Amino acid sequence: MVSGVETLLLEVLPVFIIAATVGIFVAKVWELPYTIALLLAGLAVSILGVVTDLVTIDIRLSHDIIFLVLLPPLLFEGAATTDLAQFRRHFGPIIALSTVGLLISIGILGVLGQYAFGYPLLVSLLFAATVLPTDPVSVLALFDELGVPDRLAVVVEGESLLNDGVGVVVFTALLALVADGATATDLLSITGLGTLTLEMVFVSLGGALVGYVSGYAVYSVMRNLDEHMTEVVLTLILVYGSFLIAEHYLHVSGVIATVVAGLLIGNRGADEAMSPQTKISIFTSLATMAFLVNTFIFVIIGVTKPVDQLVTYADLILLAIPLVLLVRALAVYPVTALTNRLSMSSISTEYQHVIVWGGLHGSIPIALVLGLRPDLYPSLPVGELRAMVFGVAAFSLIVQGLTMPTLLDGLGVVTRSEAEEVYELLLGRARAVDAALAAAERLHKNSEIPTPMYEAFTAEYEREKEQLRTAIQTLLGAYLEVGTRNS
Repeated sequence: MVSGVETLLLEVLPVFIIAATVGIFVAKVWELPYTIALLLAGLAVSILGVVTDLVTIDIRLSHDIIFLVLLPPLLFEGAATTDLAQFRRHFGPIIALSTVGLLISIGILGVLGQYAFGYPLLVSLLFAATVLPTDPVSVLALFDELGVPDRLAVVVEGESLLNDGVGVVVFTALLALVADGATATDLLSITGLGTLTLEMVFVSLGGALVGYVSGYAVYSVMRNLDEHMTEVVLTLILVYGSFLIAEHYLHVSGVIATVVAGLLIGNRGADEAMSPQTKISIFTSLATMAFLVNTFIFVIIGVTKPVDQLVTYADLILLAIPLVLLVRALAVYPVTALTNRLSMSSISTEYQHVIVWGGLHGSIPIALVLGLRPDLYPSLPVGELRAMVFGVAAFSLIVQGLTMPTLLDGLGVVTRSEAEEVYELLLGRARAVDAALAAAERLHKNSEIPTPMYEAFTAEYEREKEQLRTAIQTLLGAYLEVGTRNS
């Protein structure tokens, strides 16, 4: 008799490997963002019927598995690769969109969903909190390829990073109400709203504090280390440790703790506590973890036969897609208009159009809805919710993601010229030279390289640094827009 673990290894693992391979191949050959390629691979698995029914394999994706295993690496990697300086510069619109904008969207979709889907208000709000957090991976890959200004990319990425945290906090609070058998009347009462608001503020601020403290502790240790493998292990411990401490021991937001820890390590830690080799090792490890998690999520979609569910619940999905787009627009335009009036890093109308259409819904919504199980939440229409979330995610990744270049061209947002490409190459090389000089100085200070070698190395790289500085200044003098276009 074949055990559950043996069945998992014999049936699911080969599918996982095949889907990942197909996804990578499609991404490379068709030049697609890998999340879109993985989605297509997952759909192919479902259509071909490689695995007929996930239930017979007895894999139970509990809420804890989703939160403890899948979410932390996705959130940490996204935070660690965010430019904190640019994030701070555009913090006004980012925080407004990710908090006020998201809450407005959830509220509107929750109310409309009562009539569109026939759900009770609490269930409709839960669906909204599940589906509305955005995923920047696919659209940012296109942004980088097409030369979208850094300012727009940072706003889109920053909003997604924070609204993931806020969305998960709202999702968790609403799910707890559903599990307790609460009603919309309980939620909408003054006491209910007040309690919910205070709880969200407490868990959010508490999570941010845990993330900062745990991130700073690891950063402090890494400053005194120069062993890249040990620092990789410390980072991986921080990825899950910050989440566990916050969520299970202090009962605050593990999601926000992970995001804050990632921002600290990915920026201050990378600048002050990591050697070039350590940076490469850590960021490669984080990217690999995020890729594996994304692959797992989309393969699980495939083996759960979503095509059958898409057909069964096509009417609900066709209602959900335009509603999600509508409520995003109803939040983005008024919120950005308000931040513009307050002079919080003005966002142009063209940028607002891109932010609305670029709000892709991918890994986070799918991970959240996969954690809903009929046996744990019998009052929820889990099958319908999964199909609707997947349908919205599929539409946003495939249709919105693949039409983004056309939208950018039509709006005239793609602005990278040949001069800007040269400028970025020169700037990247200058940063690499600075990193090499810093590493050489550290090695010499620790007596790991002899003085003559250090002096020769330093002299050579100082000459290149001066040549790069001259070239950059010449380019900026000839093309004034290069230095200001992405500011």
